[in-house]
Amino acid sequence: MTTVPEQLFLLGNLGTMITYAAITVVITVPVARAGRLRSNRLAVATALIFLTAAVGHGLHAYLAFAGLGHAEHAVSIDWVWALAWWNVVTGVAGLYYWTVRRRTRAPAGAIYPDPQRERLQDEADAHRATLEAVIEHTDDAIIGSDLDGVITAWNRGAERIFGWTAAEIIGRHARVLTDDAGAEEQRDMMHRIRTGERGVPYETRRFRKDGTPVEASFSVALVRDRFGHPVGFSAVVRDITAIKEAAERQRAVEERTHQAQRMESLGKLAGGVAHDFNNILAIIVNYTDFAVEEAAGNDALATDLRHVRSAADRAINLTRQLLTFTRGDTIQPQDVDLNAGLAEVHAMLGRTIGEHINLIMVSSPAPVMVHADPGQMQQVLLNLAINARDAMPDGGTLVLEANTAALDGGELDMRPPLPPGTYARLLVSDTGEGMTADVAAHIFEPFYTTKPRGQGTGLGLSTVYGIVTEAGGSVNVYSEPGVGTTFRIYLPLATASGAALPAVLRRDTPPSGDGRTILVVEDEPALARVVTRILANGGYHVLTATGGRQALALFRLHGCDALLTDVIMPEMSGRRLAEIIHQTAPALPVLYMSGYSNGLLGTTHVLDGDIAFIEKPFTAHDLLHKVAEVVTSQTLIPGYG
Repeated sequence: MTTVPEQLFLLGNLGTMITYAAITVVITVPVARAGRLRSNRLAVATALIFLTAAVGHGLHAYLAFAGLGHAEHAVSIDWVWALAWWNVVTGVAGLYYWTVRRRTRAPAGAIYPDPQRERLQDEADAHRATLEAVIEHTDDAIIGSDLDGVITAWNRGAERIFGWTAAEIIGRHARVLTDDAGAEEQRDMMHRIRTGERGVPYETRRFRKDGTPVEASFSVALVRDRFGHPVGFSAVVRDITAIKEAAERQRAVEERTHQAQRMESLGKLAGGVAHDFNNILAIIVNYTDFAVEEAAGNDALATDLRHVRSAADRAINLTRQLLTFTRGDTIQPQDVDLNAGLAEVHAMLGRTIGEHINLIMVSSPAPVMVHADPGQMQQVLLNLAINARDAMPDGGTLVLEANTAALDGGELDMRPPLPPGTYARLLVSDTGEGMTADVAAHIFEPFYTTKPRGQGTGLGLSTVYGIVTEAGGSVNVYSEPGVGTTFRIYLPLATASGAALPAVLRRDTPPSGDGRTILVVEDEPALARVVTRILANGGYHVLTATGGRQALALFRLHGCDALLTDVIMPEMSGRRLAEIIHQTAPALPVLYMSGYSNGLLGTTHVLDGDIAFIEKPFTAHDLLHKVAEVVTSQTLIPGYG
């Protein structure tokens, strides 16, 4: 007869066996459904422990059942040894578990990884890998830094935009990408974000590794850790140089269109006023002449009437300019040599312009024929010369030039733009007061003048614009306050069709730059970008500076094979910059460029006659050929190649 302890032993082993078997199923089924029986080795090892334990307790239950109340039928020694060996198997399973456990990372307090959590972790890892790939291969720069501005992350987009590799720049401060003004802007932006401002977008200028400027759009945000504490900054940077250039070109086109529309409407109004005013003047002039005849013998009255007649003559001249501007006057175009017109105006001005003005004429070696009204061509030159004289009350130099020029159609600030071709060109340059960009934008508008009341009608340059555009030409103005002004008048050369001749451009391919370094110094950002692109496309390595100080810093840091610099710049002239650089590298080739004519710069001794010079606006071919001539004409500086 069985005893109570024997029955409890049997039941206890059966219950434990069922429990362990159930735990084995609970572990194995979700892992199997997740398809991780092979990958989740720790879960399998755990299941093996419970499985072997379940079998072991089953064996104990069987032995207990077989021996209950049957002492004479005690189990054989073989079953006892089987149970012992199975306990060894259970121990081996436990040892396997701990071996796997040491090699596998499981959450704290868990005996094996949760397959659901493991799946979610794998998905998160895959998402993170995809996000890292997107960040690494996006064209935009994605940059990370700590709270002090030291760069900690740098993707391939940043390498493409700024020229620094991640290995070169990680660990350096972000101010390496900017100048002093930009560094101050950086500090202000970081302070604003740290004090709570979110998602700060802004546009600014930064500099590539080689010193060339890049217009960039920034979106900066604060990075926080999982506890919400700020740990750094993230910045998404987009290169918008091309976008800003396109916007500037579009703005210029729209401004020219609006200006043309304004001038057309004002011209119609002025033309109507001029025609009606001519009728009134005819009455005033004739009745004044009648009164002069009647005033014979009355000297005081005759003098008064002569003043009235003089004022009427001035009004007649004013209406004539109005009619010329509005194309309402009768013109008689014919083939005209601009050299002859230049000589006539020079002779006329020589008698009237004043001894305080140094008047210089530079005519073309060959005839420059245009199809235009001779009187109007003289009026263009006289109006420009009188304006130049008025801009030099204390004296100066006035240069009149005639020549031809080849245009490629991409020149800046042509009013209106001209198609490619070879054109006749008149230049009127002075060393007067100059104009700001705002003033230069309005000078061709009727009745716009900066002269004191009573000293100018505001129609002189409007008349010039009307005559030139009526003849199919264009005007280009280059001016700087306190330095002077150059007007360039482009007119179609006389042909059977009246159209511009095909451009006489150098067709031979410019020599490759072969990676030579050119230091470009130009204070006008839009033009600096144009020059940089031309030279870079020509095979040169370009360093770009917007002023003398920055140019000197770039030269000391990188050196160069040639210097291409504007002549007139704020703070430091191109000539002075070249003198300073020549103290270190006396044989460095220098090419000067300017919106002023070479005739003006030479006569005013701004530049010597034997220097290398290219006049704006220039074509890409002209610039590349000129740079190649300058670079190859002198021995390259050792250590700067």
